[in-house]
Amino acid sequence: MADIVQVALRASHREFFLNSRNLWLKLRDRVIVQAEHGETIGDVFLKDPQLVALKRPGTVTREIIRKVTEEDLDQEDHNHALEGTAFEFCRDRIEFRDLKMDLSEVEVAFGGHRITFYFSAEHRVDFRELVKDLAARFHTRIELRQIGVRDQAKRLDGCGPCGRAFCCSTWLKDFHPVTLKMAREQQLSLNPSKISGACGRLLCCLAYELTSYRDSHDRLPPPGTKLKTGKGVLVVTRTEIFQEAVWLRDNEGGEHRVAYADLPPGPYHACGDCHCKDNEKGNGGGAAPDEPPPQG
Repeated sequence: MADIVQVALRASHREFFLNSRNLWLKLRDRVIVQAEHGETIGDVFLKDPQLVALKRPGTVTREIIRKVTEEDLDQEDHNHALEGTAFEFCRDRIEFRDLKMDLSEVEVAFGGHRITFYFSAEHRVDFRELVKDLAARFHTRIELRQIGVRDQAKRLDGCGPCGRAFCCSTWLKDFHPVTLKMAREQQLSLNPSKISGACGRLLCCLAYELTSYRDSHDRLPPPGTKLKTGKGVLVVTRTEIFQEAVWLRDNEGGEHRVAYADLPPGPYHACGDCHCKDNEKGNGGGAAPDEPPPQG
């Protein structure tokens, strides 16, 4: 059975390939592999069988063709130079034709038979004339692909506010919906500059610990809950989900911070959520529903 090797490709993208030709490979060796649209160049990123198995590569069909040669490296240098030229030319033509699109990246196929231009735009763009300009200039197959701002950040890479590389460009495979409700549940500031990533969308990491926050929220008594303590009946005014603590207000208006471990045992409910006698009396002193009405 052929070994499975993980290879780092362009834009921090990594895929698994078969070493069916039994090449002697070391980490960071440069190789030519079968890509979606032909051959491409990459670096050996992971080859230990046990570590590869932990990644669960699934069914792998593409293979490593060979190690790079001097001619391959020369071709790569030529492609990089062509990408810079194509980027500048395409950006000038976008301005000339006044197209509402933001050019992100240009990728030249390893064999030079295709140039792909990646761009983002808020709406659909009629770029037919732009394609004609590019085809007339570079005399090869031209593709324009519209991508979202998150995909744009994934391709360009960078550092997030945490100081680490973008999750989307390193290990995150799919984008999941992220909503403001997630930030509210974690009691985060709704300042866009605090909860938005480099792409301008909500941070993907808002969803990572959401389950833990929801578990803590379910354990803590909600605001309005009345708790009997050694200082009398105190009312919960607010909760700190991350620290798992609550603030209680006494009859004199003073507030006290109490950790979850020091609270009376639950379950908890806010006043008004049940039909207890105290609640009924508070609503007018009527009898509890399970009691018969007073006999005249």
